[in-house]
Amino acid sequence: MPYRDADVALAELAQGFARFRAAYFETNRTLYDELVWEGQSPRVMVVGCSDSRADPQMITDAGPGEIFTIRNVAALVPPYMPDSQLAGTSSALEFGVKGLGVAHIVVLGHAMCGGVRSLMEYGDADPRFEFISRWVAQLRPARDEVTRLVSEADAATRTRLAERLAVLVSLSNLMTYPWIAERVTGGQLSLHAWFFDFVWGVLLQAAGPHGPFEQIEPGTPPVAAISTRMA
Repeated sequence: MPYRDADVALAELAQGFARFRAAYFETNRTLYDELVWEGQSPRVMVVGCSDSRADPQMITDAGPGEIFTIRNVAALVPPYMPDSQLAGTSSALEFGVKGLGVAHIVVLGHAMCGGVRSLMEYGDADPRFEFISRWVAQLRPARDEVTRLVSEADAATRTRLAERLAVLVSLSNLMTYPWIAERVTGGQLSLHAWFFDFVWGVLLQAAGPHGPFEQIEPGTPPVAAISTRMA
């Protein structure tokens, strides 16, 4: 895809809104009126990556109000840390679970993730960035597991494996939040680990908290990686 002038790209977004308003918003006023006056009530929360190629709403073809989305570098769920530090991802998790009462949380990783690549190449000392290294360092268990399993593989192979293992680290971290674990054990909430491989155009899911990843087949209901039966 050719690079576009930055101002042209921004102008295209504004023009895109005009098309959206005319072709979608105006023809779905009843839906938007409901979302305004009745509020949102999504049943699914997705923790996805900030990567522009991995938009959870586009990937799942979800409409307004259907998924509550959290996006950050590497689709990372940090462990529960009730301290005085600011906590953007954790506060969004809290609102989705306590405020909206979602029934499912999906951690959605993807192929060619720059955050995971930074972790694998630099650990917590990527000289290019000020904040990213410390953030993705929370996925160090994935890097350690790759080192243990495929220490002799080339860098690209190791990173591809780490991308999937990183999703499982975030999945595990979800269970460190007491109000998530409580709802999982009580049967009100299930946790899912998905992986979008846009190299091949497939969506994978973890069959359990440690995998393996299997392709989600059309017409087949997705399975929970962690539910009341596994907690």
